[in-house]
Parts: sequence; C-alpha cells; structure tokens
Amino acid sequence: MLAVENLHSGYGRIEALHGIDVTVGEGEIVTLIGANGAGKTTLLMTICGQPRASKGRVLLDGKDITQLPMHKIARMGLAHSPEGRRIFARMSVLENLQMGAVVADSKHFADDLERVLGLFPRLKERLTQRGGTLSGGEQQMLAIGRALMSRPRVLLLDEPSLGLAPLVVRHIFQLIEQINRDQKVTVFLVEQNAYHALKLAHRGYVMVNGKVTLSGTGAELLANPEIRAAYLEGGVTSHD
Repeated sequence: MLAVENLHSGYGRIEALHGIDVTVGEGEIVTLIGANGAGKTTLLMTICGQPRASKGRVLLDGKDITQLPMHKIARMGLAHSPEGRRIFARMSVLENLQMGAVVADSKHFADDLERVLGLFPRLKERLTQRGGTLSGGEQQMLAIGRALMSRPRVLLLDEPSLGLAPLVVRHIFQLIEQINRDQKVTVFLVEQNAYHALKLAHRGYVMVNGKVTLSGTGAELLANPEIRAAYLEGGVTSHD
C-alpha cells in the first residue's frame, strides 16, 4: 500500500535520508526504530510532503505522491500524527477533531466523530475542554483521534508513547492495535519504545544514520542480539 523507494531527503544542504527503501502492506503494522537523530521523523515528514524528497519516490497504492501538495496527499488517505502531538492547545477537543476532518467528506462527520469518541471515551468527556489543559496521555489520544477524523487508510504515528507513563503507554499501544484490527487502518509506526513497538508490529525496520540497516518480522528483530543490546537491554530506549 505504501512504498518508499531510494528516498533521499534533508534540510537545505544537509541530507538526512540516504536512499531509504521501506514498504508497508495493506493491513499491516510496520514499525521503524533507531537511535536519536537517525532520520525517522524526517522520513515520515518526507512521506507527507514536507520536506520534499530530493531523489527517489513515495508510492501510495502504486501512485507516485512524491511531489504532490500535502493536502492532496491527505485526501488520498494518508494521515500523520506528529511527534510531540502538536494539538491546537487553545482550541477545544471538538475543534481539534473538526480540524482533522477538513480533508474528509463532511457528510461523514457525525459518524466519524462517534467512531473516534467510541475509541477514546476520555475525549468524549472533555469535548468542550481546551486541548492544552489535557493530560499528556489525553493529548496523545486527541492527536491520534484528529488524524483518524480524516478517514485515513494509512496512519503514520511518530513517537506516540513519548513522555507518557508506562500504564498510559500500554493503553496507547492497545488502541493502536485496535485501530489496525477493527478499523482496518494500515499503520506505519515510529517509536522510541522498541520493545512495545516490535511486539506489536508485523514487521520492522532499523534505521542508522539515515539508512535502513536491518529489517524483519517484529519477533525476529526482538530476538536479534544486536537489537536487544542497542535498544532493549536495561530498559534503555532511543528516540528522535
């Protein structure tokens, strides 16, 4: 469904991605792990169109979206929940969800809102509350819910567990699995918590200094001694 081929990207003269090849099949959860500064966030942002790829291409359902405007990419069924949540702090929960629905057909809004609030009942209790007054976990739920309001077929999640308490992290990962299973949304997950990410994912990739160095099933990568030493032992995780 989503394919990244020989992708190069960066900021100005600094190249952050050096020929990335990644595929995400329909219905999969695929995760990308890597150390701080490896380029994981840059990859997700380049897939969405900002920054632009300097070489290579991004395909969605076989269609080249590499140079399309960001709003057109969103309308084709790709949604991004960014690192740091980036909700609209002064807007209410409902207004944040309305912003997510801008690229979707308005006739589906009521059904989509009911679906998202069913998934995140905590948000239903706080519809009129300003986003900035929510807890970290609630803000993450809002960021994911906002992305889901665009009716995506592919959901890009950037560090959804960042800064959250362990109990909340487990709940967020349960919700990601539920979104994938029940709502048939394909997920590409960048995550600092390598253990939870690989345990959840069907497949995974490891990125080092802007290059993919390893790939395999989630179980294979979890069992890999190099991965365990770098990202799992001692409870140490890495993130962009």
